[in-house]
Amino acid sequence: MILYRLLISLFAIIAVLQGRKHGPETVKARLGRSPAQNGPHIWLHGASNGELASCWPVVQALSQARPDLKWVITSNSATGVDLARQWPLPQHTALPAPVDLARVSARVMRDWNVQAHITLETEIWPHRILSCPGPVVMLGARMSASTAKGWSRVPGLIRRTLGRVSFASAQDLQSLERLIDLGLPKSAAGPTVDLKSFHTPPDLPAAPELGLAFDRAQTWLAASTHDGEDDILLEAHKIALNSQPDLRLILAPRHPRRAADILRLCTQHGLSVAQRSAGAPPTEQVYLADTMGEMPRWYALAGRVFIGGTLTDRGGHTPYEPATFGCALIHGPDTRNFRASFDQLRQTDAAIQAATPAQIAQALAELTPTDTQEKQGRAAQEALRQDTDLAPLVDKLLQILPAG
Repeated sequence: MILYRLLISLFAIIAVLQGRKHGPETVKARLGRSPAQNGPHIWLHGASNGELASCWPVVQALSQARPDLKWVITSNSATGVDLARQWPLPQHTALPAPVDLARVSARVMRDWNVQAHITLETEIWPHRILSCPGPVVMLGARMSASTAKGWSRVPGLIRRTLGRVSFASAQDLQSLERLIDLGLPKSAAGPTVDLKSFHTPPDLPAAPELGLAFDRAQTWLAASTHDGEDDILLEAHKIALNSQPDLRLILAPRHPRRAADILRLCTQHGLSVAQRSAGAPPTEQVYLADTMGEMPRWYALAGRVFIGGTLTDRGGHTPYEPATFGCALIHGPDTRNFRASFDQLRQTDAAIQAATPAQIAQALAELTPTDTQEKQGRAAQEALRQDTDLAPLVDKLLQILPAG
């Protein structure tokens, strides 16, 4: 615990200093000093908009069954906070997540009269969990082998923290087994449910100029790319242009702050590029979508999608979201974050694995015909369709949450 307190104190200093760029209200929120609303609250926390979006069907069902529930929703990212603020809930507040200092966590629990805490996917914050006076729930819990190895270095802390969890629904059996090995009580283990399989695309403001600029059959998307992947994907695009001169690439990096580096790579590859954040018209060979919260827009515009994080040591991002839009899927070899889902896609020939520029260009060529794209998109949707009904999970949560 001493080591964690030291590390989280350093992290807290950095988080507060970064928060100053976004104004005093963000700093207050990071320190748990945002003005609290009256009444008991359920504290829901997700790392970013993706995690919160995947949880929305559950929150919506809980709110419909218990309209008396008041929510305080936190996220580590500004886009996550913005998303939660748009949710049509009768009583909720969305804020930047407070740092996990013991005093700060206790302050939030007290000021907001927190009755239960729901945390999503990989978000395990010891002080927050240990200071909650009511039940602690983990939804869509994910624990990779590398993350489990990291937590195993502080066995006492993680065992004590997970021992406080009342109920955990993991994304997959491997995550559940690792959580139990680290200290989750077997009595707290619930059914495995990947919330992303219930993904519903959010409504975004209309952008007719983009719909006119892109022919879906002639557009592919490199979604949530990481450093080291863009160079490979741009080379693949350059190769593909030899046989598909009208092909367009929308490149949406996971972290828009890398935009300058990607612009340089486009120049090095001899590709013309338009930058979304600069307001450039989308008329070039590459459209750099360096914004946050618009990924659904890019899925809707592209008939073929390469799933980022699968070419480098990142474990890959979810295939559910592009599948929801009927996109034909291409991915690299590193899919460990969603291994079961990618295995299902592979077993049903509903996605193409490619690792080199030449292989990716070949995959793009194979998926050129519109009917082939649509067929593969439907195959991906069917492969990832989850028969699990949310109702049993919601019923269990209603039993756990404090009565109104």
